[in-house]
Amino acid sequence: MSQNTLDRFDPRRIRSAYRGATIEQKEALLGVALVLPSLLLVATVIVYPLFFNVYLSLHRVPLQGAPIWNAGANFQWLLSNGEFWSSLWLTISFTLIAAVLSTVGGLAVTLLFRRAFPGRRLVRGLVLLPYVMPIVAIAFAWRWMFNPIYGVVPFVLGNLGFTELAQLSLLKSSKTALWTISLFEGWRYFPFAFLLIFARAQAIPNDVYEAAKIDGASKFAQFKDITLPELKYIVLTVLLLQIIWNFNRFADVWLISQEFEVLSVFTYETAFTTFRLGQAAAISVVLFLFLVVFVLLYVGVLMED
Repeated sequence: MSQNTLDRFDPRRIRSAYRGATIEQKEALLGVALVLPSLLLVATVIVYPLFFNVYLSLHRVPLQGAPIWNAGANFQWLLSNGEFWSSLWLTISFTLIAAVLSTVGGLAVTLLFRRAFPGRRLVRGLVLLPYVMPIVAIAFAWRWMFNPIYGVVPFVLGNLGFTELAQLSLLKSSKTALWTISLFEGWRYFPFAFLLIFARAQAIPNDVYEAAKIDGASKFAQFKDITLPELKYIVLTVLLLQIIWNFNRFADVWLISQEFEVLSVFTYETAFTTFRLGQAAAISVVLFLFLVVFVLLYVGVLMED
């Protein structure tokens, strides 16, 4: 390092330059100093792993030794792999169904709580239980409920006359696992949708509803012409957030049924069961690209609101 470079970082020279700076320049330096730790943290835990994952996706990664460049071979394997495509369509179906169930559930509970009834505060707290309970506890509870031998759900279905459905393993059969796990996700995350939608619904003036009643508007007309337009953007925002999270969901799905192979599970099994780390990195890159599209849609909705 040259002497001129060392002189630039001389503490006395830096202090002298700072004293001679204007107030605007000092405020700019203070802003940089305050933001810099956060930028370093983001670069360490997000940016570096992201680019390193892209690097791995373009290499064959042995368990021992350095990665070996193979250009786009991992992505060629991915596009020609039928298991990947079935996993992708399963992920899209699961994401949309679960997101719609949780959002519609949150909207329905919001409409219920707009009316006063005895014990409303207590019930409002109970509604939040699925969201705040540990995922391990409720996931294993659902596994026990749907067990084909001693589960309460197959028992009830059998007594109601759905014998063939009761005999199926609802968490392993491809015919039923999609709907069962989507129902679990909708039940677990509708309290989140309820919190956001209810907060926005509280801001709608009651005078508007009173005027609608005077004009003879029915309950459905009030919902269609007043409530729904006021909640449109928050409902769409919640829906997009649920889509982003569900598309990348792993823990919930894995704990309930390891046979339900969405993309996150497919990535995990490729990396840690068959140890094809480069191909697993390629799958995660595809996941990332999908999530970027969803995030851009989410940002677009926020800008319109």
